Amino acid sequence: MNNLDFARVTVQKLKERLQEQFLGLREDRGELTVWVDRAVWVQAATFLRDEGFNNLSDLTAVDYLDREPRFDLSAILMCPAFNEDIRLKTLVEEEPCLAPSLVEVWSGANWFEREIYDLFGIRFEGHPDLKRILLPADYHGHPLRKDYPVTGPATSMYR
Repeated sequence: MNNLDFARVTVQKLKERLQEQFLGLREDRGELTVWVDRAVWVQAATFLRDEGFNNLSDLTAVDYLDREPRFDLSAILMCPAFNEDIRLKTLVEEEPCLAPSLVEVWSGANWFEREIYDLFGIRFEGHPDLKRILLPADYHGHPLRKDYPVTGPATSMYR
């Protein structure tokens, strides 16, 4: 079994486990992207971790302003034993703009989720300390949202 076959078999097992909450699979140039229902986001991440995809390489969001659900959450999970990765994605609505936290699965998700909250405004249910990580605590808005003003808010850099 080659590396990509291992990832495909793992995704098939995930699909069988989640059934209708497994929303889709895309393979592009040897990279697998899996979409799951937000209700099983943590369950899917835990399953993949336990199957060997135990390195959370990245966790980020993408804003699709003219689409509902508006946001994608995307986690890149790597399996060091096979040097293969799977991109796990879920969808987040603009309101209530809430997703389950992955901190209980990977403690390293903590700062990724704080960054996503800071820049996109997505809140993570169950996060132990969800607060801004890059911008000042009193900063208004989330600058990576597509509807954020290009010039940003009128603020004073020095006080």
